[in-house]
Amino acid sequence: MLSKVYGAGLLGTEGVLVCCEANVENGFPQITVIGSLSSAAREAVDRIRTAASNSGIHLEPKHVTINLSPADFRKEGCGYDLPIAASLLSSYGLIPEQATDSTLMIGELSLGGEVLSVPGVISMVCAARDAGLTRCFVPRQNLREASVIRGIACYGVSALSELLRMLRGEQALPEPAVYQETEESASDQADFGDVTGQDSVKRATVLAVAGRHNLLYVGSAGSGKSMLATRIPNILPGLTIEERIQIAKVYSVSGLLSAEKPLPSLRPFRAPHHTITAQGMAGGGTNPKPGEISLASAGVLFLDELPEFRAETLEILRQPMEEKCVHISRLRRRVDFPADFQLICAMNPCKCGFYPDRTRCRCSESRVQSYLNHISRPLLDRIDLCVETRAVPFHEIYHKKPGKENDALRRKVEAVRRIQERRFQGSSTRFNSEMNLEEIKQFCQIRESEEAMLEHFYRKNNLSARGLHKLLKVSRTIADFENSQCIRREHLCEAIAYRALEFKYWTPASASEAYEQTYGIVKIRRTLP
Repeated sequence: MLSKVYGAGLLGTEGVLVCCEANVENGFPQITVIGSLSSAAREAVDRIRTAASNSGIHLEPKHVTINLSPADFRKEGCGYDLPIAASLLSSYGLIPEQATDSTLMIGELSLGGEVLSVPGVISMVCAARDAGLTRCFVPRQNLREASVIRGIACYGVSALSELLRMLRGEQALPEPAVYQETEESASDQADFGDVTGQDSVKRATVLAVAGRHNLLYVGSAGSGKSMLATRIPNILPGLTIEERIQIAKVYSVSGLLSAEKPLPSLRPFRAPHHTITAQGMAGGGTNPKPGEISLASAGVLFLDELPEFRAETLEILRQPMEEKCVHISRLRRRVDFPADFQLICAMNPCKCGFYPDRTRCRCSESRVQSYLNHISRPLLDRIDLCVETRAVPFHEIYHKKPGKENDALRRKVEAVRRIQERRFQGSSTRFNSEMNLEEIKQFCQIRESEEAMLEHFYRKNNLSARGLHKLLKVSRTIADFENSQCIRREHLCEAIAYRALEFKYWTPASASEAYEQTYGIVKIRRTLP
């Protein structure tokens, strides 16, 4: 007797439906499994046979053939145990054939017959719903995660015997699971009001968040760089339902999704240690898994102590920053992981952390330059704003009263984001930082006097075309903060000031005169919005 049950696998962060067919007939007793299976998937037969026996299910020795299609899709992991078991039991006549119609099954079986949780359930259930299936059975531990997807009835099972009773009608099906949001308290969120004496750096941070610009903090140890960066998620706008599901997919595939709260309400904030490998950053492995780049998608990737990262780890960021996607190629397949993140970096200006304060810094000029040169110019060119944190005087620290600034800053960020939403309506661009050349020419027009100043800065400092375009994009965001339709001279000057720090630290001594001239022209003081 031939039977068919649907299971699912993973290709990157997306689910792929797999048809599990089982045929039982008289003949030499054996079980043959075909369909491009990994060793873990091929071992399912032994787990199922033992699980059935320990669940009180007797299977007569028959000639059994099990096929998992499509054959060109590699079946990895143990999540196929439950659909293979269901198709096998249906072929033996223990489950009515119509009981498995339009049904997805996911789960690993223990030798005792318990159904164990598997990663990536939310992606698999989403694929089943899109394919027109109407219900799914998942491990009870994954039920809350599966219920996030609307439009398909989800049921949790804890044992193979329980599934058999449900499908045979001996046990009534419970009500389909419905996901209910749990409220989160914002009282314990770190506030920007806790940061002392860095008003100009706060402004640069809010500008970067509003326009989704990449940002680099440079400053001595203990001046507040990490403190500022960790508060960025608290002023980011809320997530759309599509973004929440996409984040949940990535974390589910990685095995990092919370069972209690599978649908995240806050944007990701990933801060990997500087000892991370290139594979840990980008993702990969024999069975490719997402890396930190993908785990930060739709949120923030924070790299503290930037020069301490390995060169190959930093250089691997360049392509994902442009394409918003990571491509992992292996012998049998290629997978794509999302990489739509905002890069925030922090670093000391030298190994000891006190340059250019020569009263404390003991590093030689060559050692300082060697430390700074760990960051390549192509990567530096992809950073839109570079700001310096200063040492805070005692009286500002001691007499500072913590305030509540997050709500006001978030409202300002959301207002600028709404301007960008109207500006780019109907196009794939969402933020000023993502503008293409045509959009830059359309939305970043400047007058002739500002054009002459920009040309002088471009020639004097040998900017790349990318660097020039980033100046205009940041200028557009600054203008949006003031609700200005046009980019004025002061907007352009502030954007240039955010690039001046690059020439302070990364310009050779022979160009110091050019730096002093440029920095003297564009240095301006601004207050928080």
